[in-house]
Amino acid sequence: MKRKQLFLLALLAGAPWLAVAALAAEAPEQEPGDIEEVIVLAHPLAREGLAQASDVLDADELERKAVDNIGATVGNEPGIHNSSYGAGAGRPVIHGLGGARVRVMEEQIDTLDVSVSSGDHAVTVDPFIAKRVEVLKGSASLLYGSGAIGGVVDVHTGRIPSEVPERVRGALDVRGVDNGDGSNSALRLDGGGGNVAWHLDAFAREAGDYDIPGFAESAALRAMEEEEDHHDEDEHGDDDHDHEEDDYHEEEGHQEEARGHLPGSGLEVQGGSVGWSVIGEGGFVGLSVSSLDSEYGIPGHSHAHHEHEHEEDGHDDHEEHADDHEDDHHEDEGRHEDEDPPVVVLEQTRVDLEAGLADPFDGFEGLNLRIGINDYEHVENEAGEAGTAFANKAWEARAELTHDPFGGWRGALGIQLGDREFSVVGEEAFTPPVDTSSVGLFWVGERSLEELAIEAGVRYDRVEHVPAHGTSRDFGGASASLGLIVPLGEDWEGTLLADYSSRAPVGEELFSDSPHPGTGVFEIGDPGLDHEHARNLAATLTGSGDGRSLRGTFYYTHFADFIYQAATGEEHDGFEVRRYAQADATFAGFEVEGRATVAEWGAGRLEIGAFFDMVSPKLDVSGNDNLPLIPPNRVGVSFEFTSDRLRANVDYVRAAEQDDVAEFELPSDSYDDLRARIAWRLRPGDMTVDLFVAGRNLTDDEQRLHTSVVKDLAPQPGRTMEAGLSVRF
Repeated sequence: MKRKQLFLLALLAGAPWLAVAALAAEAPEQEPGDIEEVIVLAHPLAREGLAQASDVLDADELERKAVDNIGATVGNEPGIHNSSYGAGAGRPVIHGLGGARVRVMEEQIDTLDVSVSSGDHAVTVDPFIAKRVEVLKGSASLLYGSGAIGGVVDVHTGRIPSEVPERVRGALDVRGVDNGDGSNSALRLDGGGGNVAWHLDAFAREAGDYDIPGFAESAALRAMEEEEDHHDEDEHGDDDHDHEEDDYHEEEGHQEEARGHLPGSGLEVQGGSVGWSVIGEGGFVGLSVSSLDSEYGIPGHSHAHHEHEHEEDGHDDHEEHADDHEDDHHEDEGRHEDEDPPVVVLEQTRVDLEAGLADPFDGFEGLNLRIGINDYEHVENEAGEAGTAFANKAWEARAELTHDPFGGWRGALGIQLGDREFSVVGEEAFTPPVDTSSVGLFWVGERSLEELAIEAGVRYDRVEHVPAHGTSRDFGGASASLGLIVPLGEDWEGTLLADYSSRAPVGEELFSDSPHPGTGVFEIGDPGLDHEHARNLAATLTGSGDGRSLRGTFYYTHFADFIYQAATGEEHDGFEVRRYAQADATFAGFEVEGRATVAEWGAGRLEIGAFFDMVSPKLDVSGNDNLPLIPPNRVGVSFEFTSDRLRANVDYVRAAEQDDVAEFELPSDSYDDLRARIAWRLRPGDMTVDLFVAGRNLTDDEQRLHTSVVKDLAPQPGRTMEAGLSVRF
């Protein structure tokens, strides 16, 4: 399969550059404004409306919502949460699904990092250089493969220009943050002349450990630890009472140190890119090269004490000193807590190629080719020494052909290829090196029957995992969908979407067999895992008019052979043992959001908005049928005032407690999230300048995201004030 993929990749890579000469030759001398813009969205049917629930953050929204990572940036949108691991790492969770079930992409190509393998691994696309973020809620596996069974977040950066601007355009964002003494700056420039366009961007961000309103450890965790300490006291008896109490107070001292700020939550990030394109009347072809260097702490990283010499190694002294190990357990834990938190040092270099051609062949309206090639590595340093090293050398390519109406259907067919060489080397290598290759073929289309619109699509994927040790696994799976878009009066529209999708297990689910401090558990994979299948039904109602809008979505998904980490109640090397297993599961949820203009005067307008979201998943198992890391119900309200000069926003979200927890998972308390922003807009010449002040968590509430594996060790930042300026020209 690899030879076929390499051959197809060569064709995809070569085609754009063969087109350069033709484009340049056929493009006459013309003014930049006469160049036809080639626009590509995350879904080829998006121009006509989608049966699938979706969300878009445009440039204005990103300016006020962008924070340290993409998960936090979109995490307060209806139906979307953040899997936060401090400020340095966070992935989106869509309708209760995250990790390998949600694809995060840059311009329709995967970010090609290792963020799906662990919550403490960062996504390598920066929200501050984004022009637009699009979210497909629910399965997008038809277009993007089995990794998108839960949804897609596509970050549009514009690093490969698709048009020549009339003049040099750009944006500058500079801001300072009091919490953690942080600073952030981002710059982008776009220009060109004749048939050539270019792009430059650069960004830098740094912050120290951020402040929190209380203890780093949650009250539930502290209570559990205290109960365990008293239980150990009773077991050891009076002779050891003084020793245990000393250890207990020593631990209390360490907890006091982790109060008011979160150790290991600082970060330092810098990166940038350069891109250029040749553009003609028939399309464009372009290239970009980007780099990212990041250094961020890992708050709550598990330092569970464990012997590195396992029983199977035959060391007799392990058993001889078992009692000593038990007696010194708390002392060792104290030493670990005294150590500086681990730091991730990350480097990524990425090359992207793209070509868009209009009317490439008879019967086809357009061709779009995209290729991403990535060289990624990060090292988790502990106590100033290099630790576990992660490397990911990967590429992904996709080609889409938009065809003319055929039998009444307009649509796109395509191919997607990928290859990933993933390795983990070091003491905390929880999975062996795995090479993964994939190929997918798909078609999506739509047609109109009077006022009724129909969407349909099919896809077939082939995925192969080849571990350095063990037996290779390959999977073949199909996906299909059918959607209806029905007008309901003048201002209302209803959509109904039914789809079937399948997901191949990722290498970590198959081959893990080691402690994983990032998640705090000993992960044991199952090489015998089968495909995960999902049958989904979603209904959406939207309406707008007279300054009002409303959108609500109900979804129900039945999973066959849902892959999850099953708690065993066992311990190994001081870590809780969890095994990857499969069982049927259901996810039912609902989200609704609305906006209304309540007052208008002159150039001013006041809008109010509100939303509610919830998801309720259940495993088809005996006993506790709850899944871990499921987000709580939320309700939010917002107020937005806009005028020619002044813009003000107030956003409030109330997250309910989450006590429907999985086995060995602690519940999470409810919390409030109050945010506000005020900006004064100036327009000197062709420039737009916004001077702004903003605040997050203004009530200084203790916020613990139940979607985070370290929620009981790493709360969200406390009250945070931010000031800066944004310039567009």
